Amino acid sequence: MDEVYLIGVSCTPFGKQPEASFKDLSRQAYLEVLADAGLDSGEQIEQAWFGNCGMGTFGQRNIRGQVCFTPLVQERLFPERVPMINVEGGCATASMALHGAVKDILSGQSELSLAIGVEKTFYPGDAAKTQEIFEGGIDQLDPQEWMDYYRRAGEVSGKPFVPGSGTVFMDTYAMQAAHHMKTWGTTREQIAFASSKNHAMGALNPKAQYRFTLTPEQVLADREISWPLTRAMCAPIGDGAAAALVCSGRFLKTQPKAVQERAVRVLASVLTGGKYRDLNEPGLSQEAARRAYARAGITPAQIDLAEVHDATSFCEIYQVEMLGLCERGQGGAFVASGATALGGQVPVNLSGGLVSKGHPVGATGLSMIYELSEQLRGNCGPRQAQGADIAVAENGGGVIGFDEAACSMTVLQRSRF
Repeated sequence: MDEVYLIGVSCTPFGKQPEASFKDLSRQAYLEVLADAGLDSGEQIEQAWFGNCGMGTFGQRNIRGQVCFTPLVQERLFPERVPMINVEGGCATASMALHGAVKDILSGQSELSLAIGVEKTFYPGDAAKTQEIFEGGIDQLDPQEWMDYYRRAGEVSGKPFVPGSGTVFMDTYAMQAAHHMKTWGTTREQIAFASSKNHAMGALNPKAQYRFTLTPEQVLADREISWPLTRAMCAPIGDGAAAALVCSGRFLKTQPKAVQERAVRVLASVLTGGKYRDLNEPGLSQEAARRAYARAGITPAQIDLAEVHDATSFCEIYQVEMLGLCERGQGGAFVASGATALGGQVPVNLSGGLVSKGHPVGATGLSMIYELSEQLRGNCGPRQAQGADIAVAENGGGVIGFDEAACSMTVLQRSRF
């Protein structure tokens, strides 16, 4: 089986961009990934995977990628007759696109495959469009099932679930945070530390949506979204796109030395599916991590840095436990000790994480891959992790109870090609 490499990565700045269309964002991410791969054109691309969640709110419910890439084909920037598969998996959408591209290479059917995720979630004066995108991330056919589940969980966690009181997704994170606090002694101050740490990193990231710092005290004093979570602990609404070009070892051998030296090896790309689980049962990402580590042939102790899906700052505390970076129940203390900060034991979310970098859902997973690739290449300036060799991205999408509907785990390694 041939080795799989990222030959190019790209990410647009994230933020509220009402003037940028889906086609604009697609063009920017695509042309930038070509340039990063040192390619003059995309004529060698054999397959493409296009990730998006929200274009249906504009009436484009099908053939989304083909529509966005039609101008690029007409301008001979993207090759004719290339198959493009449209994928959607909530916030894990872009990771699913990457997973498809990786499998193209592993199967031997393609030598070069494109994965791209494009999203707009900010609609000035039309909050209903934004709400429609996120509502798709939970069962709309039988909502009574999850309402009953959350009511029961609210009784256990000590945070009652009240439908219609706010955003259901922030409420589910808040219930999990409350349960973690009740069970393990995690504090709001520890969650605030995670938020403050990531805002400090976002302030150093030119592509981040929020580029300002916050102290833990300022995080706690911000407007409450769903106790124990404040606004500064929650990912914002925004737009953006990210992409990756995935190639085989055979293809990489044909490229210039400079391109070979910048390539990043994909040791594992794993997808898992969620279920209604007991509140005390470990989450889906623990199983995704187990499978990814086995496939990559590594242990958690070998991980040098990570990007995790912190839709809220509690998620970083939880995910470092699920990834095996610390003992279960110790995530709060681990994060607050500085272990996940720049220069710490295992730096996490040096991009600023979703709470600062931003979270355009269909692009998020590939933005993590962009960040980790640039870290492994040594290109991140003042937020650079020194000597990083192995990196992990955890990206979850949609919800089934307290599990993600889908969870992706990707393991990357600095090139030794």
